[in-house]
Amino acid sequence: MARVLLPRSVGEQYADGETEFEIAGTTVREIVRALDARIPGIGELIQETMAVAVDGEIFQDPYLEEVQPDSELFVLPKIGGGTVL
Repeated sequence: MARVLLPRSVGEQYADGETEFEIAGTTVREIVRALDARIPGIGELIQETMAVAVDGEIFQDPYLEEVQPDSELFVLPKIGGGTVL
């Protein structure tokens, strides 16, 4: 099973303080769906306001990325950018 790590603030707000989970799945989408089944509402939060790194690599659109049984997924706040003049 993949290891999923949430930011402390997200764990405190949504998961009774838990920040690490072991979740089965072969894609990021499957992992997020399974996590949402355990923690209702977290899937929408991840999709709208968070980024996902798989084994240390942040993906622009991570949902189709493959996940290995020993992968680590880090859920991170999205970094906003400014306007380039």
